Amino acid sequence: MRIAFGTDEATAVTDAVQARLRTTGHEVVVVAEGDPWPEAGRAVGEAVAGGGADRGVVCCYTGTGVSMAANKVPGVRAALCTDAATATGARRWNDANVVALGLRLTSAEVAGEILDAFLGTEVDADERSAIDRLEGAGGDAG
Repeated sequence: MRIAFGTDEATAVTDAVQARLRTTGHEVVVVAEGDPWPEAGRAVGEAVAGGGADRGVVCCYTGTGVSMAANKVPGVRAALCTDAATATGARRWNDANVVALGLRLTSAEVAGEILDAFLGTEVDADERSAIDRLEGAGGDAG
């Protein structure tokens, strides 16, 4: 799988994330490294939405800013995940195509578990109509 990667700062965790992606057979395309978080999130979102990557990974101190920036790109469904169970649900029920990781509290080990769950989970076909409503309503699934 081709994975777009962006972070506002390079850390031991971002190095571990990129290494984990590569060792599990994915092609990593670094679209932002050290750029301010709005640009890092947007760059990954654009790569995914534009078809340059199958999925994306974004990182910043809390993970919140990059997830918000990525979600501004039409067609992106970024989810801030703090554990593997949340990443599994984000893929299964929401068809998340970008995962956001917070660098403050996420260890390299937990990040690896999140990536494995995010990249190894398929979308539940029974959720497709709800996901389509999210896309068709401009984000207002209400």
